[in-house]
Amino acid sequence: MAAESHEIMDGQVHVYRRERSKFWQCAVYLGGKNHRQSTRQSNLAFAVAFAKDWFIERVADDRSRLRGELAGGPPPPVRIAEATAKPPRKAKPKKPSSTTFKAVAEVFVREFELMTLGERNEAYVAQKAQVLERHLNPFFGETEIAEVSSGLIQAYRMMRLEGPTPGAPKPAKIYVRQGRKLVRKRVRAWKRPTRSTLHKEIVCLRQVLKTASRHGWITAIPDMSTPYRKSGKVSHRGWFSPEEYKQLYEATRERARNPLKERWRLESETLHDYVLFMVNTGLRPDEGQILEDRDVSIVMDKDTGERILEIEVRGKRGVGYCKSMPGAVLPYLRQKKRWSLKSTDRVWGKIQRELFNAILREQGLKTDRDGQARTAYSLRHTYISMRLMEGADIYQIAKNCRTSVKMIEDYYASHIKNVLDTAAINRRKPQKPKTARSKARAPAHA
Repeated sequence: MAAESHEIMDGQVHVYRRERSKFWQCAVYLGGKNHRQSTRQSNLAFAVAFAKDWFIERVADDRSRLRGELAGGPPPPVRIAEATAKPPRKAKPKKPSSTTFKAVAEVFVREFELMTLGERNEAYVAQKAQVLERHLNPFFGETEIAEVSSGLIQAYRMMRLEGPTPGAPKPAKIYVRQGRKLVRKRVRAWKRPTRSTLHKEIVCLRQVLKTASRHGWITAIPDMSTPYRKSGKVSHRGWFSPEEYKQLYEATRERARNPLKERWRLESETLHDYVLFMVNTGLRPDEGQILEDRDVSIVMDKDTGERILEIEVRGKRGVGYCKSMPGAVLPYLRQKKRWSLKSTDRVWGKIQRELFNAILREQGLKTDRDGQARTAYSLRHTYISMRLMEGADIYQIAKNCRTSVKMIEDYYASHIKNVLDTAAINRRKPQKPKTARSKARAPAHA
């Protein structure tokens, strides 16, 4: 009885292992009978490779047999020695000629692109190859994958945080061909990576090591936890308070009316409507960037009697739905009229980030009191925070924003005083009224 079984080649070949055997077997039903063969492999990946080659050979043999029967010729004579001889043992599939980190990274990129086709954002998939090319391969590239240890990973963290060694030679000049000319490529100066950037690089490194583990090239993944890690303090997300939000949209409105240059008028007007739209919908910046006109519908809400937007949102969580606040309708209509949008056109596309940051700096709103930088993502945080302040149900907000209740409780509701119910906090247990009997028992005071 098979203890574990897998199907390959569209279910035609079965790869299985018996309970008391360490080797994998393969079987196929072909030509009216079952064919079975031991792979002599204890590793599943090597057994699958053997089974695929074996299946192709069986199909070729079966077709040759059929062609001989259709021709009408007698089957070739079989000698007794050949009939009773054991088939030659198949050679074990060999490992890749190189199991360096760079070679395994190439396997990972190829698998990641195929397995996530249509399921993950294209920019996110392409980011993996960029992280490997720019950071991980220059450090780990020629190292054998089995030699990547916790100490080496920590050395990589230190290298990224310390920057280039003082007195180290400058990077060589890089030239890129553009048409018939060779243009010198600009080499960026070193910049200390943020915690989020370094975390993304470590995640990519872990995915490469998991690929090596699946293929049996390493026996275990090394410890990749960050040493000397501080306590997991939860900090709230950067957002705009109601007063700061009013200051922001008044500044963008003034810039839309009086742009610094006339040719920037359309972009300034678009930015103003973008701020109003995002704070009244709670979309993520990447969701707003790819939002198309056909994804937005103007409806009359039955519960409130107000005109709102129903949005079909496409982003990192797949396809979801959002119902906006009434304040998102007019910015959307102005943007649609401004650019004469068709059904397949993007409503916002890429926003002028430099203009947005310039206005934030002018108004002193670029960072909050804790030093956290405010970005376009802060508009989403503002939407969630303001909904909570108005007493909206946290579960409904989570559904409308395509996130979890725990995420909102940890990063948004933890710093908003309005979500605290004073009546529930300051509740007192009612005291029982004194009866005549209890009054008689009470001691008399002189």
